[in-house]
Amino acid sequence: MANTLSNLIPDVYAALDVVSRELVGALPGVTRDPKADRVATNQTLRIAQAPTNTTSTYTPSMAVPSAIDQTIANASLTLSKNKYAGFSWTGEEEYGMDQGPGFLSIRQNQIAQAFRVLVNEMENDVCDALAAGASRATGTAGTTPFASTLSDSAQVRKILDDNGAPGSGRSLVINTSAGAALRTLGQLTKANEAGQSMTLRDGELLNMHGFSIRESAQINDATAGTGASYLLNGALAVGATTVTVDTGTGTILAGDIVTIGAHKYVVATALSGGSFTINAPGIVAAAADNLAITVNATSARNLAFSSDAIVLATRLPIFPSQGDLAIDNEIITDPRTGISFDLRVYPGDGMVLYRIHALWGWKVAKPNHAALLLG
Repeated sequence: MANTLSNLIPDVYAALDVVSRELVGALPGVTRDPKADRVATNQTLRIAQAPTNTTSTYTPSMAVPSAIDQTIANASLTLSKNKYAGFSWTGEEEYGMDQGPGFLSIRQNQIAQAFRVLVNEMENDVCDALAAGASRATGTAGTTPFASTLSDSAQVRKILDDNGAPGSGRSLVINTSAGAALRTLGQLTKANEAGQSMTLRDGELLNMHGFSIRESAQINDATAGTGASYLLNGALAVGATTVTVDTGTGTILAGDIVTIGAHKYVVATALSGGSFTINAPGIVAAAADNLAITVNATSARNLAFSSDAIVLATRLPIFPSQGDLAIDNEIITDPRTGISFDLRVYPGDGMVLYRIHALWGWKVAKPNHAALLLG
């Protein structure tokens, strides 16, 4: 019975090679937390967050200096998704397919689809979390970026620079519409201007403005709230995260992009009781009382972030040490994302069940190290 899985491994790796070429852009750029191996399903993993500091004037003294205490905050992450994708075959079904297209070819495609649905769900979770947890945004809702210049990536880089995000490990994850626009720019397709011909010949997106640029099939259009005609109720100082409003109608939802003054901010908690909050680092330019608040329209949320902006914790599900009904299992690691999956085979009465398992959780730990490029 053990040979069943051994014979399956070539099909698995062939299928995984197909899946690794799916448009998965966010997963390769996130921070992976190895401490997840010590956390059970639905338990909490805490991520330490050091507070900002201030300077003090030094004065020589004979007295012993006082301690400088700080409160270390944390963000909590839960391994909340314990998922599998599977399929089964009876002996008669195998025999029937071998008289036509071939059982092994069909099984390989089923394995590919199982990996695909798991990877895409992880990618979607990470993309949605970054879209809701980023600091600020640039670009125009409903307008695909990179229409004529490379300025869009320069502007989203400016947000990260202004927020103090690390200069290394940055990713810009865009949808296929932005990718298509980027590939049409002469600066990238003219070999004499780009310095190479990879974008022209192969369609490969280059590193640009300090970003590793990748495409994702999971860049989603976030449906905007219906808020209109809202005004600030009181001035806002730099760093403020609570926005109090007066007048106006409709909703301002978590994840909305609101324009206050010359800047676009990402809403952290929805409008309730006359106020809403925005993600760190908060207001970056002081705003006067009665300044208009504009809710940006529904748009695609392309993602710019440094790797420490979001933490993804993944591990293999734990099965009883005494074993379960599986006749064998194999650990398969996706070379593109580095994520491992557990392939398990369960025999039944005249049939075999195949299941591919994964366990994961995520948390935007540093909103100020993520920004959005609207499309």
